[in-house]
Amino acid sequence: MKELHTGNLYWPVTLNNPKVYAPLRQNKKTQVAVIGGGMSGTICSSVFNKSGLSTIMLERGQVAGGSTSANTGLLQFCNDIMLCDLIDQIGERDAQIFYKACRDAVQMLEKTADSLSVDVGLIRRNSLYYASSEQELPKLKREYEALKACGLKVEFWSPSDIAKHFPFQKPGAIVAHGDAEVNPYQFVNGVANDAAEAGLEIYEQTDVVAHETLPSGLHLLKTADGYEIEAEHVVYAVGYEPEELRGKLIKAELNRSFALVTEVQPSLQSWHERFLVWETARPYLYMRTTIDGRVVVGGLDEHTEKPTHSDKELRKHSDKLHSQLKALFPELQAPIAYEWCATFGESRDGLPFIGADPAWKNVYYCLGYGGNGTVYSMLASHLLRDLIIGEEHPLTEIVKLDRKSLANV
Repeated sequence: MKELHTGNLYWPVTLNNPKVYAPLRQNKKTQVAVIGGGMSGTICSSVFNKSGLSTIMLERGQVAGGSTSANTGLLQFCNDIMLCDLIDQIGERDAQIFYKACRDAVQMLEKTADSLSVDVGLIRRNSLYYASSEQELPKLKREYEALKACGLKVEFWSPSDIAKHFPFQKPGAIVAHGDAEVNPYQFVNGVANDAAEAGLEIYEQTDVVAHETLPSGLHLLKTADGYEIEAEHVVYAVGYEPEELRGKLIKAELNRSFALVTEVQPSLQSWHERFLVWETARPYLYMRTTIDGRVVVGGLDEHTEKPTHSDKELRKHSDKLHSQLKALFPELQAPIAYEWCATFGESRDGLPFIGADPAWKNVYYCLGYGGNGTVYSMLASHLLRDLIIGEEHPLTEIVKLDRKSLANV
């Protein structure tokens, strides 16, 4: 099992006694088998089930126990790849379709959260996306124009505008309206619990170790415990590419990133409207607040796949992130309470991989590379649902595994 994070995670301590699902202990037949019980697997399974598809979700560990626990919970329609760059890469029409779909996905996430039987901490927020240096200001202005032309709700702030609202000044910033924050651990558990009540079958501690296609065209999944699932369709929602796919289609790389959560801050008055904050530099610094007044800070990505096991190395990165926070918000002196290092995947063209296996009928992937994984999970749930039931979806060609844009990166 791939190690996805090390350190001391915050989100799991916010939910007492998460529901435990029994492992699979009998053979099953279903229309759709979803492999993976994290953010993407849970959202997809829930949407499939609501759409009338009999669905089984198989998780080899615990629901929300993988990358979801290390997710920092920023939900934004802007992406790691700027819209202006994406336009150069895939054309204005497709780039705008993708960005608008991300905006709509944030709205769908809010609607989903509102429908749950528990509060999962989803709150709509605006985002401040600032130029890290004067040299990056012209491109940020170009990005603002591209976002505005796309019909997205944005405004541009000058240095004085920023200084009026925050205790720091930057060369310029885009303010994006319509983003959100969420407790990802509570969200995934909440979606899973309500979906299970509505008929979704969930099995934890169920490791799929073999997958073959029967002469009938059905798919046979075998678990490590010797049980079998016969499915018409199989969705791999495993975060990053399955080992058997490695290097064949997907041009991506796995890095590691660092994050921390502070103790509760005595005051957040200087933090204007609890905006989500991030920057143009790459790798970028990003930060948000929590419902109980903590600050989540992340960044310092490194081109190393495995999370660090060195407490000294982890603390060095945490201290640097904490110093960057205090440089922007000098009054925020509450110390670090939680810190972790996590695997972080990036595709070479800045887009997720969502769609059908081009060589394996009725096998699909939801692989949310990039910093916008939760938004991509919601996109995937509807795109894959449409593929399974034979309907068209506007994003299919843009994010499919063998998309033409990959030839240029």
